Amino acid sequence: MTAFFLYSAVILTVIISVPLIRVVKGPTVYDRLVGANAIATKTIVLICLIGIIYNRIDMFIDITLAYAILGFIGSLIIAKYFTSGRADSDE
Repeated sequence: MTAFFLYSAVILTVIISVPLIRVVKGPTVYDRLVGANAIATKTIVLICLIGIIYNRIDMFIDITLAYAILGFIGSLIIAKYFTSGRADSDE
């Protein structure tokens, strides 16, 4: 069963590269923001899978909750910044 979770973690790591391309080459800042949020979501699942592999899911759930809260607050701050009109247009 551990092998299944290990292979799932490896596949999820490969899947994280898809939104990474959007973050690097995104045509707008909003595309980059959505790509970064997708990476954060997949990273949360990856951390949970690592917790299952090490049989310490209780500790890793706490880490993922903190990571999710920080990611959500960061997204809100960035979205507020761009909707307030203080940001320059995208280059």
